[in-house]
Formats: sequence, C-alpha cells, structure tokens
Amino acid sequence: MALRVFNTLGRKKELFEPLEPGRVRIYVCGPTVYDACHIGHARSVVVFDVIARYFKAKGFDVTYVRNFTDIDDKIINKANELGIDSKAVAEKYIKEFYEDMDALNVERATIEPKATEHINQIIQFVEKLIQKGFAYRINGDVYYSVEKFKEYGKLSGRRLEDMEAGARVDIDERKQNPFDFVLWKSAKPGEPAWESPWGMGRPGWHIECSAMSNEYLGETFDIHGGGRDLCFPHHENEIAQSESVSGKLFVKYWVHNGFVNINQEKMSKSLGNFLMIKDVLKTYHPEVVRLFLLSNHYRSPIDFTDKALDEAKIGLDKIYALLERIEKKMGLKPDQNTESGDCWQRFCEAMDDDFNSARGIGILFDTVRSINRFLDQNKLSGETKKNIQSNHSDILRIGNVLGLLMEQPKVYFEKKQTQVLEQKSINPDVIDKMVKERDEARKAKNWEKADQIRNQLADMNIVLKDRGEGTVWKIND
Repeated sequence: MALRVFNTLGRKKELFEPLEPGRVRIYVCGPTVYDACHIGHARSVVVFDVIARYFKAKGFDVTYVRNFTDIDDKIINKANELGIDSKAVAEKYIKEFYEDMDALNVERATIEPKATEHINQIIQFVEKLIQKGFAYRINGDVYYSVEKFKEYGKLSGRRLEDMEAGARVDIDERKQNPFDFVLWKSAKPGEPAWESPWGMGRPGWHIECSAMSNEYLGETFDIHGGGRDLCFPHHENEIAQSESVSGKLFVKYWVHNGFVNINQEKMSKSLGNFLMIKDVLKTYHPEVVRLFLLSNHYRSPIDFTDKALDEAKIGLDKIYALLERIEKKMGLKPDQNTESGDCWQRFCEAMDDDFNSARGIGILFDTVRSINRFLDQNKLSGETKKNIQSNHSDILRIGNVLGLLMEQPKVYFEKKQTQVLEQKSINPDVIDKMVKERDEARKAKNWEKADQIRNQLADMNIVLKDRGEGTVWKIND
C-alpha cells in the first residue's frame, strides 16, 4: 500500500511522493521558549517524532528540522518579569524542553536551529522581499504586504476581503493593510537588537521559519508540520514570504495535528487546566503518556482525562507483560532482525493511511491478545513458535516506531512495583513468600489455605495470575 497523507493545502489525502526518491525533508515549528512545555506541545512533538521514525523504518533518508524561537515579545516579557536577560530565559527553557522530550523518548531532530543564530539569513530574506516589492519600510520597521501575494489565504481557506470585513486586529495606521505583518521590528529601549539595513532591531516571528527552512531544506521541501493553531496566521504567512522570494511552491505537504483538551474543555491558563509535561510525568510513566497521545488519529482532538491515562497504563502493562511472558516461556530475547510478519505489515498499512497510529495501536493489541492465547496452550507446535517469534519481533519494531517498549520488561515491572510498593509500604519479599506458600498449599490440595492467602493478598491490592509456567503477581494500581 502506498503512503497517503492528508494535505491541509488541498484538504484531502494525497499520494506521498517525495521530491527526491528515497529522501524526505521535514520542517516542524518548535517552541517559543519562554515557559515550560505543556501537554499540547508534547502531542505535536511526539506526533512528528513518530512520523520521522516511520519514514526511517521504511528506509527513507530523513532530514528533520525543528527550530527554537528564542527571541520574541513573550521571551522579553518573561525576562523582565524574572529580572534576567532574554538569552538566559531562552536557554533555561530550551534546557527544560530537552529534559521533557528526553523523558518522553523523543529523538533529537537532525537540525535544531535557533532564530538568534540566523539573523543574517533573516535579514537577507527580508531584503529580497523588499527588492521584489512584497515588503515596505516604515521608520525602521519592515512589513509584508499581504495584498501583493494573490494566493494569500490558500492554506487556511480564508479570503482576504472577508477577513478585512470583520477585522478585529490592532489598527496601526502606518500599515497599508490591517493584515500586513511585521518582518523586522525596530529596537525598543532595553530590548535585544541586531544591526540591519533598517537600523537596530529584531526579526518578526513568521520570517524566522521561512529563513531557517530555506537554509537547511531549500526553497521547496516535502513536509511542513505543526499544531492546527499555527495554520493561520503563521503558516499562511510563511507561504506568502517564501513563495514571494522563490516564485516556487514552498511546501508540498502541510500536516497539522489536533488539539489536546482537558476533560472535554480546551486547555487554557484562564481555566486553570494548563497541564505541564513535567507535572504529568510525576504521575504517569513517560511511555503511558506517549501511548495516550498516539491513541487518537493525529488530526483529531484528544481528551486528556485520568480515565484515558489509566487505560493507556493498563494497555502498556499488557504489552510489557506479554514480552516478559514470551521471554520466560520461550526464552526469546529482543531481536528486530527476524523477518517481519503479518503484524508489521498490517501496522504499516495503518500508518500508510495518513499515519494512523490509533489503528496501528489497535493492531498491536490484537497481536498481544492472539499471542497470549497461543501461550495459554500447554504445547506449542513448531509453526506456532515460529509465528510467535515473528510477531514478537514485529511488536518490537512497532514499539521502535511509536517510541514505546524502550525498557526490558523485567526492569519496567521492577520499577513500577518498587514505586507502588514504596507508596503502600509493602515488602516484596513478603509477597513472594506468601505466593510460594499458596503454591505449596495448592499442590497439597489445601484449597482453604490457598484461598485464604489469595484473599489476604487481594486485601493488599495484589492480583495473582496462575499460568502453566507458574504464578505471577502484580499490584492492582
């Protein structure tokens, strides 16, 4: 099955055909680093991390650029609030961004440029826009003239004349059109500034991404991504700037992820439901958060609730439990070199349908249930063992694409149990001893004592599962 991608520009799924066979060039708008990252940032970063991983798994040479906006009004305001300079603010939150994303198993992008390190490229880009008649100067400020770009609004579907009729933008009498946007801002006292042909100043937000994507990916590249909220005006303005300079198509496929809601409400600081990644990770394992974020199609909104996170936690436990069971019963160790099987092929079919990780995860759980049924059999045929081995490798392959299953099952459960046991002040050696006594009672057919021990363990929230290879216990957390 060929890969099809929903292109925001055409508002439909399109066959993915890279500009260069075997190579994919991706640009994703990164954070403006003035505060810690929230769960909405996590969704965007995780979604495009998985897209890049999938292309690599399919054998593509991937160049993935994700930028940092490290100069902005919000950064300057935060610096003033904290009494430090804006560079220190940016460095602080870039460090925190990496801490959060490393915890979430997010791979580093190929190139991670900062706006302040590309001032020369930005200035050159603005100069070209002025030369081509798409930008104009006003007292040290430079603005882009939206009326000069006839296709303005083609990404978002907005018509300039309709927007003007109901305009609610701040009126600046100096601008030729209310929707003209700033490319270069003249310096204000106490703010960071750089030399330019128009005097001291700093870049506007939109021009940064046009300049940096052009620097590393060229005038036209394959995929530009980001959250749906960036479609207008940010991405719309990027198109106008970039295509005005090059005269060429800027991006072939535009990919936008949906929002994260909190208990069916839009995440908002005013509502007090703004969840920071570092706070969520205090309660939930990073892979639980990743599994949750990928459990809906990336274009759909996803609702963050305790129930949804708990379901993701249960699901992740089931996958790790199966991997541990396979290792114990069949002696199989992690090996992704085995030839791929039906599970991987079905997963790829899901991902080839506009990166449908939700369906791919459903296939993963179908496989987990199927293998557990096979393992419940007392004797496994040679063909069944071969099938389990193939699916075991497929699960690990899928985990690598989704950024899951990065720990050894034994380590995963030991960490999990240690954490919960410490919280509940329970000694694991005591549990092991009670399970052993119950096993001995069952062998002696002393069912009353066996049931008594099981009930005692149940009161401690310990769940037992009797299997052919022995009794295993876990905490019902």
